[in-house]
Amino acid sequence: MTEPLILAVPSKGRLKEQVEAWLSDCRLDLSAAGGSRGYLGALKGLPDVQVRLVSAGEIAEALDAGEVHFGVTGEDLLRERGGDVEQRVLLLRPLGFGRADLVVAVPKSWLDVDDMADLEEVAHDVLARTGRRMRVATKYLVQTRAFFARHGVADYRIVESGGATEGAPAAGAAELVVDITTTGATLVANGLKVLSDGVILKSQAQLMASLRAPWGEGQLATAERFLRIVEARAAALKTASLVWPGGPDGEVTRERLPLDEVAPAAAELTAGGAGPVSSYRSDFVFETVSPSFEALRARILA
Repeated sequence: MTEPLILAVPSKGRLKEQVEAWLSDCRLDLSAAGGSRGYLGALKGLPDVQVRLVSAGEIAEALDAGEVHFGVTGEDLLRERGGDVEQRVLLLRPLGFGRADLVVAVPKSWLDVDDMADLEEVAHDVLARTGRRMRVATKYLVQTRAFFARHGVADYRIVESGGATEGAPAAGAAELVVDITTTGATLVANGLKVLSDGVILKSQAQLMASLRAPWGEGQLATAERFLRIVEARAAALKTASLVWPGGPDGEVTRERLPLDEVAPAAAELTAGGAGPVSSYRSDFVFETVSPSFEALRARILA
Protein backbone atom coordinates (compact mmCIF):
# COMPACT_ATOMS: atom_id res chain seq x y z
CA MET A 1 0.00 0.00 0.00
CA THR A 2 1.29 3.44 -0.97
CA GLU A 3 2.18 5.70 1.93
CA PRO A 4 -0.18 8.71 1.95
CA LEU A 5 0.81 12.24 1.11
CA ILE A 6 0.08 14.30 4.23
CA LEU A 7 -1.54 17.71 3.76
CA ALA A 8 -1.92 20.01 6.78
CA VAL A 9 -4.68 22.63 6.75
CA PRO A 10 -5.93 25.04 9.44
CA SER A 11 -8.30 23.54 11.97
CA LYS A 12 -10.30 26.65 12.83
CA GLY A 13 -11.11 30.25 12.07
CA ARG A 14 -11.47 32.29 8.92
CA LEU A 15 -8.38 30.73 7.34
CA LYS A 16 -9.89 27.24 7.69
CA GLU A 17 -13.03 28.43 5.89
CA GLN A 18 -10.98 29.99 3.11
CA VAL A 19 -8.85 26.88 2.61
CA GLU A 20 -11.93 24.67 2.48
CA ALA A 21 -13.52 27.02 -0.08
CA TRP A 22 -10.34 26.92 -2.19
CA LEU A 23 -10.22 23.12 -2.14
CA SER A 24 -13.91 22.90 -2.96
CA ASP A 25 -13.43 25.28 -5.89
CA CYS A 26 -10.74 22.87 -7.15
CA ARG A 27 -13.35 20.06 -6.81
CA LEU A 28 -11.31 18.59 -3.96
CA ASP A 29 -13.91 18.79 -1.21
CA LEU A 30 -12.54 18.25 2.28
CA SER A 31 -14.30 15.82 4.59
CA ALA A 32 -13.22 15.55 8.23
CA ALA A 33 -13.19 12.17 9.95
CA GLY A 34 -15.48 12.22 12.96
CA GLY A 35 -17.49 15.20 11.72
CA SER A 36 -16.68 18.90 11.91
CA ARG A 37 -14.50 18.41 15.03
CA GLY A 38 -12.34 15.68 13.51
CA TYR A 39 -8.60 16.22 13.20
CA LEU A 40 -8.07 13.94 10.21
CA GLY A 41 -9.70 14.24 6.84
CA ALA A 42 -9.68 13.27 3.19
CA LEU A 43 -9.96 14.96 -0.20
CA LYS A 44 -12.59 13.94 -2.70
CA GLY A 45 -10.93 12.36 -5.72
CA LEU A 46 -7.49 11.97 -4.12
CA PRO A 47 -7.68 8.92 -1.82
CA ASP A 48 -3.90 8.87 -1.29
CA VAL A 49 -3.97 12.25 0.48
CA GLN A 50 -4.33 12.27 4.27
CA VAL A 51 -5.45 15.64 5.63
CA ARG A 52 -4.43 16.80 9.09
CA LEU A 53 -6.33 19.69 10.66
CA VAL A 54 -4.08 21.62 13.04
CA SER A 55 -3.49 25.24 13.99
CA ALA A 56 -1.90 27.59 11.47
CA GLY A 57 1.22 27.95 13.64
CA GLU A 58 1.58 24.19 14.01
CA ILE A 59 1.43 23.80 10.22
CA ALA A 60 4.53 25.98 9.84
CA GLU A 61 6.30 23.90 12.51
CA ALA A 62 5.28 20.61 10.89
CA LEU A 63 6.49 21.72 7.45
CA ASP A 64 9.80 22.86 8.90
CA ALA A 65 10.26 19.57 10.76
CA GLY A 66 9.27 17.38 7.81
CA GLU A 67 6.24 15.94 9.59
CA VAL A 68 3.91 16.73 6.66
CA HIS A 69 4.44 16.94 2.90
CA PHE A 70 2.17 19.86 2.04
CA GLY A 71 0.64 22.57 4.17
CA VAL A 72 -1.41 25.73 3.80
CA THR A 73 -0.66 28.54 6.22
CA GLY A 74 0.39 32.18 6.34
CA GLU A 75 3.82 33.07 5.01
CA ASP A 76 4.39 35.22 8.11
CA LEU A 77 4.22 32.13 10.32
CA LEU A 78 6.69 30.25 8.16
CA ARG A 79 9.17 33.15 8.08
CA GLU A 80 9.08 33.27 11.87
CA ARG A 81 10.72 29.83 11.91
CA GLY A 82 14.02 31.62 11.32
CA GLY A 83 17.24 30.62 9.65
CA ASP A 84 17.31 29.84 5.96
CA VAL A 85 13.77 28.53 5.95
CA GLU A 86 13.60 28.32 2.15
CA GLN A 87 16.18 25.53 2.32
CA ARG A 88 13.68 23.54 4.35
CA VAL A 89 10.31 24.57 2.93
CA LEU A 90 9.35 25.37 -0.68
CA LEU A 91 6.67 27.99 -1.29
CA LEU A 92 4.66 26.56 -4.18
CA ARG A 93 1.72 28.92 -4.72
CA PRO A 94 0.32 32.09 -3.17
CA LEU A 95 -3.41 31.51 -2.76
CA GLY A 96 -4.78 35.06 -2.76
CA PHE A 97 -6.46 34.94 0.65
CA GLY A 98 -5.36 35.28 4.26
CA ARG A 99 -3.67 38.55 3.31
CA ALA A 100 -1.98 40.54 6.08
CA ASP A 101 1.00 42.87 6.37
CA LEU A 102 3.63 42.57 9.08
CA VAL A 103 4.46 46.20 9.90
CA VAL A 104 6.35 48.53 12.22
CA ALA A 105 3.90 50.98 13.81
CA VAL A 106 4.64 53.93 16.11
CA PRO A 107 2.40 56.41 17.96
CA LYS A 108 0.79 59.00 15.67
CA SER A 109 1.98 61.60 18.19
CA TRP A 110 5.54 61.00 16.95
CA LEU A 111 5.07 63.63 14.24
CA ASP A 112 8.71 63.72 13.12
CA VAL A 113 9.09 59.93 12.90
CA ASP A 114 8.20 58.71 9.41
CA ASP A 115 10.67 55.95 8.55
CA MET A 116 13.17 53.50 10.00
CA ALA A 117 16.00 56.04 9.85
CA ASP A 118 13.94 58.32 12.11
CA LEU A 119 13.30 55.37 14.41
CA GLU A 120 17.03 54.80 14.79
CA GLU A 121 17.36 58.38 16.05
CA VAL A 122 14.49 57.85 18.49
CA ALA A 123 16.18 54.72 19.83
CA HIS A 124 19.40 56.65 20.49
CA ASP A 125 17.44 59.46 22.16
CA VAL A 126 15.48 57.12 24.44
CA LEU A 127 18.69 55.41 25.54
CA ALA A 128 20.43 58.74 26.21
CA ARG A 129 17.50 60.21 28.16
CA THR A 130 16.35 57.21 30.18
CA GLY A 131 19.29 54.81 30.23
CA ARG A 132 17.08 52.04 28.85
CA ARG A 133 16.48 50.73 25.38
CA MET A 134 13.38 51.50 23.33
CA ARG A 135 10.78 48.74 23.77
CA VAL A 136 9.17 46.99 20.80
CA ALA A 137 6.09 44.84 21.49
CA THR A 138 5.66 41.92 19.09
CA LYS A 139 4.91 38.24 18.63
CA TYR A 140 7.27 38.17 15.63
CA LEU A 141 10.69 38.10 17.25
CA VAL A 142 12.71 36.59 14.40
CA GLN A 143 11.44 38.88 11.65
CA THR A 144 11.61 41.97 13.87
CA ARG A 145 15.26 41.38 14.72
CA ALA A 146 16.21 40.71 11.10
CA PHE A 147 14.35 43.78 9.80
CA PHE A 148 15.71 46.13 12.45
CA ALA A 149 19.23 44.84 11.80
CA ARG A 150 18.88 45.54 8.06
CA HIS A 151 17.93 49.12 8.91
CA GLY A 152 20.71 49.59 11.44
CA VAL A 153 18.40 49.93 14.46
CA ALA A 154 20.17 48.35 17.43
CA ASP A 155 19.23 50.25 20.60
CA TYR A 156 15.96 48.48 21.37
CA ARG A 157 14.66 45.46 23.23
CA ILE A 158 11.74 43.23 22.40
CA VAL A 159 8.79 42.91 24.74
CA GLU A 160 7.19 39.64 23.75
CA SER A 161 3.46 40.15 23.33
CA GLY A 162 1.02 37.56 24.56
CA GLY A 163 -2.16 39.47 23.85
CA ALA A 164 -3.34 42.49 21.89
CA THR A 165 0.00 43.84 20.67
CA GLU A 166 -1.42 47.07 19.28
CA GLY A 167 -2.48 48.19 22.77
CA ALA A 168 1.04 48.00 24.25
CA PRO A 169 2.06 51.66 23.66
CA ALA A 170 -1.16 53.04 25.16
CA ALA A 171 -0.72 50.73 28.16
CA GLY A 172 2.85 51.93 28.67
CA ALA A 173 4.28 48.47 28.01
CA ALA A 174 6.24 49.50 24.90
CA GLU A 175 7.08 52.50 22.74
CA LEU A 176 6.08 50.88 19.42
CA VAL A 177 4.88 47.60 17.93
CA VAL A 178 5.58 45.13 15.16
CA ASP A 179 2.31 43.43 14.32
CA ILE A 180 0.10 41.92 11.63
CA THR A 181 -2.59 44.11 10.09
CA THR A 182 -5.13 43.57 7.33
CA THR A 183 -6.83 46.96 6.99
CA GLY A 184 -4.84 49.06 9.48
CA ALA A 185 -8.05 50.01 11.28
CA THR A 186 -7.02 48.46 14.60
CA LEU A 187 -3.69 50.27 14.54
CA VAL A 188 -5.42 53.59 13.85
CA ALA A 189 -7.93 52.94 16.63
CA ASN A 190 -5.00 52.53 19.01
CA GLY A 191 -3.34 55.75 17.91
CA LEU A 192 -0.62 54.14 15.78
CA LYS A 193 0.75 54.73 12.28
CA VAL A 194 2.81 52.50 9.99
CA LEU A 195 6.26 53.80 9.05
CA SER A 196 6.66 54.63 5.36
CA ASP A 197 9.26 51.88 4.94
CA GLY A 198 7.97 49.77 7.80
CA VAL A 199 6.30 46.93 5.91
CA ILE A 200 8.34 43.86 6.85
CA LEU A 201 6.30 41.32 4.91
CA LYS A 202 3.19 41.35 2.73
CA SER A 203 1.89 37.98 3.80
CA GLN A 204 -0.83 35.71 2.47
CA ALA A 205 -1.77 32.06 2.66
CA GLN A 206 0.61 29.87 0.68
CA LEU A 207 0.63 26.27 -0.45
CA MET A 208 3.99 24.99 0.77
CA ALA A 209 5.97 21.77 0.58
CA SER A 210 8.39 20.40 3.14
CA LEU A 211 11.80 19.53 1.75
CA ARG A 212 12.54 17.56 4.93
CA ALA A 213 9.58 15.19 4.62
CA PRO A 214 10.14 11.60 3.40
CA TRP A 215 9.23 11.72 -0.30
CA GLY A 216 8.65 8.33 -1.91
CA GLU A 217 7.67 7.69 -5.53
CA GLY A 218 4.04 7.20 -4.57
CA GLN A 219 3.91 10.46 -2.65
CA LEU A 220 5.54 12.32 -5.54
CA ALA A 221 2.97 10.87 -7.94
CA THR A 222 0.15 12.00 -5.64
CA ALA A 223 1.76 15.43 -5.31
CA GLU A 224 1.85 15.79 -9.10
CA ARG A 225 -1.84 14.92 -9.43
CA PHE A 226 -2.75 17.38 -6.69
CA LEU A 227 -0.62 20.21 -8.09
CA ARG A 228 -1.89 19.67 -11.64
CA ILE A 229 -5.47 20.07 -10.44
CA VAL A 230 -4.65 23.20 -8.44
CA GLU A 231 -2.76 24.78 -11.33
CA ALA A 232 -5.42 23.84 -13.88
CA ARG A 233 -8.12 25.51 -11.81
CA ALA A 234 -6.00 28.63 -11.32
CA ALA A 235 -5.33 28.84 -15.07
CA ALA A 236 -9.04 28.49 -15.84
CA LEU A 237 -9.92 31.34 -13.50
CA LYS A 238 -7.43 33.68 -15.19
CA THR A 239 -8.17 32.91 -18.85
CA ALA A 240 -10.91 32.55 -21.43
CA SER A 241 -10.96 31.12 -24.94
CA LEU A 242 -12.01 32.95 -28.08
CA VAL A 243 -13.61 30.95 -30.88
CA TRP A 244 -14.34 32.18 -34.39
CA PRO A 245 -14.70 30.71 -37.89
CA GLY A 246 -11.60 31.27 -39.95
CA GLY A 247 -9.87 30.11 -43.10
CA PRO A 248 -11.31 29.33 -46.52
CA ASP A 249 -12.87 26.05 -45.42
CA GLY A 250 -14.63 27.63 -42.43
CA GLU A 251 -12.59 25.76 -39.86
CA VAL A 252 -12.91 27.01 -36.28
CA THR A 253 -10.03 28.92 -34.73
CA ARG A 254 -9.46 28.94 -30.97
CA GLU A 255 -7.17 31.02 -28.81
CA ARG A 256 -6.83 31.17 -25.03
CA LEU A 257 -6.11 34.61 -23.56
CA PRO A 258 -5.87 36.37 -20.19
CA LEU A 259 -9.27 37.74 -19.20
CA ASP A 260 -8.31 41.38 -19.67
CA GLU A 261 -7.27 40.68 -23.28
CA VAL A 262 -10.45 38.89 -24.37
CA ALA A 263 -12.63 41.90 -25.17
CA PRO A 264 -9.93 43.88 -27.05
CA ALA A 265 -8.98 40.78 -29.07
CA ALA A 266 -12.62 40.09 -29.96
CA ALA A 267 -13.10 43.71 -31.03
CA GLU A 268 -10.01 43.53 -33.23
CA LEU A 269 -11.16 40.28 -34.85
CA THR A 270 -14.65 41.52 -35.63
CA ALA A 271 -13.28 44.82 -36.95
CA GLY A 272 -11.18 42.76 -39.35
CA GLY A 273 -14.21 40.86 -40.61
CA ALA A 274 -13.87 37.69 -38.54
CA GLY A 275 -16.87 36.41 -36.71
CA PRO A 276 -19.02 35.73 -35.05
CA VAL A 277 -16.54 35.65 -32.16
CA SER A 278 -17.51 33.75 -29.02
CA SER A 279 -15.76 33.44 -25.68
CA TYR A 280 -16.07 30.72 -23.10
CA ARG A 281 -14.55 29.79 -19.75
CA SER A 282 -13.25 26.34 -18.84
CA ASP A 283 -13.45 24.73 -15.41
CA PHE A 284 -9.85 23.51 -15.70
CA VAL A 285 -6.98 24.14 -18.09
CA PHE A 286 -4.37 21.39 -17.83
CA GLU A 287 -0.94 22.14 -19.25
CA THR A 288 1.57 19.54 -20.39
CA VAL A 289 3.98 20.48 -17.57
CA SER A 290 3.29 21.41 -13.95
CA PRO A 291 5.76 24.17 -12.97
CA SER A 292 5.09 23.69 -9.26
CA PHE A 293 5.71 19.97 -9.38
CA GLU A 294 8.83 20.34 -11.50
CA ALA A 295 10.21 22.83 -8.95
CA LEU A 296 9.39 20.48 -6.10
CA ARG A 297 10.91 17.43 -7.77
CA ALA A 298 14.07 19.34 -8.66
CA ARG A 299 14.56 20.42 -5.03
CA ILE A 300 13.86 16.95 -3.62
CA LEU A 301 16.14 15.14 -6.04
CA ALA A 302 18.94 17.72 -5.90
